[in-house]
Amino acid sequence: MKVSADSVAAMVAKVLKQRGVKRVFALCGGHIMPLWMRLDAEGIAIIDVRDERGAVHMAQAHAELTGDLGVALVTAGPGVTNAITGIANANVSRAPVLILSGASPRPQENRGGLQDMDQSQLLRPITRYARTVREPSLALAELDEAISCALGEGGVPGPAFIDFPVDTLRASVPEALRMAEHMTAKPRVRALPDPDRIAAAVDLLWSARRVLVISGRGARQAGPELSAFLDRLGAVYLDTGESRGVIPDDHPAVIGAMRGAAMGDADVVLTVGRKLDFQLGFGSPAVFGAAQFVRISDAAAEVRDNRRGAVEIVADVAATLGALVEAAGNRASAIDPAWAGKLRDGHRSRAAKLRQSMAAAPAGADGRLHPNRLLAALQDAVGRDAVVINDGGDFLAFGRVGLSADAMLDPGPFGCIGVGVPYGIAASLEYPDKPVLVATGDGAFGFNAIEIDTAVRHKAPVLIVVANNGAWQIEVHDQEETHGKVVGTRLQHSDHAMMARAFGMHGERVEREEDLAPAIARALANRPALLDVVVTSDAVSSDGKSGLAWVPDLQPLAAWDEAERAWRQG
Repeated sequence: MKVSADSVAAMVAKVLKQRGVKRVFALCGGHIMPLWMRLDAEGIAIIDVRDERGAVHMAQAHAELTGDLGVALVTAGPGVTNAITGIANANVSRAPVLILSGASPRPQENRGGLQDMDQSQLLRPITRYARTVREPSLALAELDEAISCALGEGGVPGPAFIDFPVDTLRASVPEALRMAEHMTAKPRVRALPDPDRIAAAVDLLWSARRVLVISGRGARQAGPELSAFLDRLGAVYLDTGESRGVIPDDHPAVIGAMRGAAMGDADVVLTVGRKLDFQLGFGSPAVFGAAQFVRISDAAAEVRDNRRGAVEIVADVAATLGALVEAAGNRASAIDPAWAGKLRDGHRSRAAKLRQSMAAAPAGADGRLHPNRLLAALQDAVGRDAVVINDGGDFLAFGRVGLSADAMLDPGPFGCIGVGVPYGIAASLEYPDKPVLVATGDGAFGFNAIEIDTAVRHKAPVLIVVANNGAWQIEVHDQEETHGKVVGTRLQHSDHAMMARAFGMHGERVEREEDLAPAIARALANRPALLDVVVTSDAVSSDGKSGLAWVPDLQPLAAWDEAERAWRQG
């Protein structure tokens, strides 16, 4: 059944085109076919995937890397339920993603029609907006609102869901209601900071002796302003997985290798678009001592969670950082140069030792490569001007310190392992001239391994490297240490390269150190490509040692948990 140029489906496609959407990540189905064909008619590329979860993951990666709206299109019923993991991850990550779907025709609603369910009700708790649009005349206004909510206009950005009965998609939109105000892109709102709060923040930050700055995803679009702020104040800086690459690793403020010392000794902590979640000990005095907090973000949830700030500023992050520098004027910073210098020297020393130890990491007792050897070779091959996606559990802990690039993504605060392959596909389509590396463990790879077919079909120039230790290694280590028995956490050393070749991708299996560098070079020259690198299970990651696997009661890490108990007992 063909769809007219004045249909709801056609109008939705026109809106996306006018909003600058270049590609939609999707999996086909009858309930969305009218929209599918109209997207194609508008010249919007459809990146058809193998599982709806992958479509949403790809849309999220696009949104996080570009700052623009990511769009996923999934069919009704199981198409929507398959997408829920991706939607939940985008929700926790506050990524601006629009999810479009279809539904049973209106005459079949609630009668046992194919894939008939109340999808918007299901998704409401994990989206910024979730509506089923049954009336064609309301389609453009509802779509406009969904996009606005996804982009965080007047609130926190995040996923927005909107679906249409298929007969609504085929219905015409009255000409009088095809109003430009609902179709055209709107200027992004930048909330400016309150001058009184800027002055209060400057007074506290410029009079403090030991200022630690910690950034999160809210700082991703404010790299130059954050760098200028760090230069002006002389504070020390920690990035997190949410904002890796925003500040280059060689910036003098970076003291990542001294994370624990800086967090425990700072007298003022400035969070920039960053929640004080489990990764930062919930901001507890057991971790941060008597430090006061200054908190800035464009999302209120990132200035009030767990610890209130002595100064809290809800405003555009870049504008706020610029206003702080301007308000400080020529005021001299009170940062203790000895304290900051000691942290910087310690960081440089530890970072240099880490690079040396990674390149020389010995093989395990089984003769297999250490994960750090693999990471050192990958870092040498791709350099900093790359997009790097770290994925996995145990291997992620190695990659977190072993890899560095100007743009980096990982499973995020939801701990959603398996994102690597879809993230890498989206990144390589958006940045085809950059090296895009997915460094993933074998367990995490399995979640979305089928999407290598998507990479091949769409010629996405991604390099996927699977660190294959044949196990869910953090859990194996915990079971061995805590319970004395390994149960259900061993995998095979499967030949993932053979799988890749079966889908038409360049694939090689690497088992010897001397074969590693040449294999990486060949893979980079023949992307999309996959390297299956067999690594030792003897290597124990920092997360494996930290108690993360057994989930302590009060804090995520054993040392923090003990400190929290001691602090609570006075």
